[in-house]
Amino acid sequence: MFAFAQPWWFLLVLVWPIGYALQRRFTAPPKAIVLPTASALAGNTSWRVEALRRLPWLLHIILGLMVVALARPQKVWTEEKINSNGIDIVLTMDISLSMLSRDFMPNRLAVAKAVAIDFVSKRPNDRIGLVVFAGEAFTHCPLTPDKKVVKEFIQNIRVGVLKWETAIGDGLVTALSRIRNSPAKSKIIVLLTDGDSNAGMDPKEAAEIAVEMGIKVYTIAIGKEGLVETPYNRIDDTTFVYQYAQSYIKTDTLQQIADMTHGRFFRAYSPEDLEEIYDEIDRLEKTNIDVTTIRRSSDYFQYLIGTAFVLLLAFMLIKWVVLRSVRD
Repeated sequence: MFAFAQPWWFLLVLVWPIGYALQRRFTAPPKAIVLPTASALAGNTSWRVEALRRLPWLLHIILGLMVVALARPQKVWTEEKINSNGIDIVLTMDISLSMLSRDFMPNRLAVAKAVAIDFVSKRPNDRIGLVVFAGEAFTHCPLTPDKKVVKEFIQNIRVGVLKWETAIGDGLVTALSRIRNSPAKSKIIVLLTDGDSNAGMDPKEAAEIAVEMGIKVYTIAIGKEGLVETPYNRIDDTTFVYQYAQSYIKTDTLQQIADMTHGRFFRAYSPEDLEEIYDEIDRLEKTNIDVTTIRRSSDYFQYLIGTAFVLLLAFMLIKWVVLRSVRD
């Protein structure tokens, strides 16, 4: 960025026309006959006469360069150093068969993935990991600051790779094991599911481990209650058979996990609810960022002064040597 360190010097430009007018008002014309050569008798104007007429403009240029130099033109670089106290976040997502239910369009899992990707994009200074669970659990993406990688792993989540049960405790314990050795001061887990735990470790025991580790757990229950179009059988890895079934979203366990770990429990009845929930978590878990701004500049006034000095020497040489015969 180009700037002037002391731009108020440009006010001298206002004095310029006043001084020029006063000079013309009170300075008497020189008593001399401008006749350098015999060719002038024939009405021809010599180059010396033209140079004499235009010589004051050189002086104006010199003064202009001096005014600009006084204003100190400089090139400015601004550098920001960001020191962030990042938060480690493990997204723990249910990928059991019921996550393909169509009370959310196109289904619960597709909406959960889209909202999670948006959430990751809003956390540029944090490390984020991903754990998925159904009847068992595994780490789908380790903690990483690379948000592009995390979003790709979220996008690649699919149903059918694990047992069909819902093991909330196993999902939570896997997330805890992934985050326990993290050096971050703040560690949280976001646990999303649409069902009650019916396999694996007791979720309350997993919550007790989280309490001992000082890790906060935000829990989200996703899905509507009532008749919902739900998959009940699979033809192949990508094709499922649907039928309407009664949907019950049990929230007691998720509420207890959140209460025990000093997190919060959220209920998502619609995609809009889920978006608001992730926005709320984003507001609750703000990363502390210290921004140090470093300003650097390079001055250019010395080049202007040097140019003005050279032009001043040229002015004196032209006026007192080259055009001397014009004034004599």
